[in-house]
Amino acid sequence: MPDNTAPPAPSRTRRLRRGLAAASLLAAGALALSACGGDASAGGKDGKDQAAGADAAAAKDASEAKISVTSKDGATNASINETGVKVSGGKLTDVKLVQADNGAEVKGSIADDGSSWKPAKQLERGTKYKLVANAKDGKGRPATENRTFTTVSSKNSFIGSYTPDGGRTVGVGMPVSFTFDKVITNKKDVQSHITVTSSSGQKVVGHWFGSQRLDFRPEEYWKAGSKVTLKIDLDGVKGGQGITGVQSKTVNFTIGRSQVSTVDMKTQTMTVVRDGKTVKTIPISGGSPKNPTYNGQMVISEKFTQTRMDGSTVGFGGEYDIKDVPHAMRLSSSGTFIHGNYWGSPSIFGRAGTSHGCVGLQDNKGGGGDTPGKWFFENSLIGDVVVVKNSPDRTVKPDNGLNGWNMSWSEWQAGSAG
Repeated sequence: MPDNTAPPAPSRTRRLRRGLAAASLLAAGALALSACGGDASAGGKDGKDQAAGADAAAAKDASEAKISVTSKDGATNASINETGVKVSGGKLTDVKLVQADNGAEVKGSIADDGSSWKPAKQLERGTKYKLVANAKDGKGRPATENRTFTTVSSKNSFIGSYTPDGGRTVGVGMPVSFTFDKVITNKKDVQSHITVTSSSGQKVVGHWFGSQRLDFRPEEYWKAGSKVTLKIDLDGVKGGQGITGVQSKTVNFTIGRSQVSTVDMKTQTMTVVRDGKTVKTIPISGGSPKNPTYNGQMVISEKFTQTRMDGSTVGFGGEYDIKDVPHAMRLSSSGTFIHGNYWGSPSIFGRAGTSHGCVGLQDNKGGGGDTPGKWFFENSLIGDVVVVKNSPDRTVKPDNGLNGWNMSWSEWQAGSAG
């Protein structure tokens, strides 16, 4: 006869054991999940051995290519010149450098041996960049390096505009002249990181005109035919409180033949001497008695086939405004030129000073024809010297144009911070 009685209810002891078993299973699962987080107790000795083996295998298979980037990740004052990539133990396969804000790519090139990369041009100041460099080692295993950095800002850096530029042939009077865009208070360090040397062996000394201009010259004019090297090593140099240099460049230029032309205001003539020999004597018309021409040694700093001369820009009001002055060459910052003159009567040349301080040479409107103005223009270099004497005016100031030759050597050296 079947037993229809209900089975007895589980005892409290049996319920407790089941609960403990379930808890044990949950705990084991939790330990298994946390093993990847580095809990060494999770897998026991076998777990440790497995992790160590995986790390060793990964290390063994790691690329031997080691990539280094000049600019540190997160830098806010990175150089605009020195940014580059190098690799050891492998070769670079590609490098990409872009501006972070607009994605504009900076072109560059990998060296033939694959060991380095550099941008094709100087980076912009105050700009955020992103760089990704990839390389492979001898076994083809890849390596990657990423960098994000910002170049030094315009506010916190300084740049010097200089003349002459590289590759030029200039006259014997051409100084090396820097004009800085910030006030320089650390003059000694800045000057010491700019060197000017000549194949002639002449000693070259720097001279400060105020706090933003630095010129270099030898005691006497450069030797004709010499080669001059200007080395600018200002990248990272402190120019003053909160400003750092960013330039790094070597410039080479050549000194041409020697040409020094002397203007005598008494006789209203100019004598052109080249390599010690007189090659031409030219009648001129210099400054009038009311507006005489400066005396002194003046260096041609600019040449214009044709230019406008407006008296109002140099303090003469509306006395003249000639829009097509031919064959004009600048002698001072304040507006002294030696130039062609087509509006004056031919009778004034060699006889009378009629200008507002310039040196005029007979010429034609439009600059055509065989004229003294055209001849002198075509036979002059930037850096040639024009000496004016016997004028009733004072001597031009050394910093009015590239005219430091009007300062004695002892005075010049006294203005050096070196």
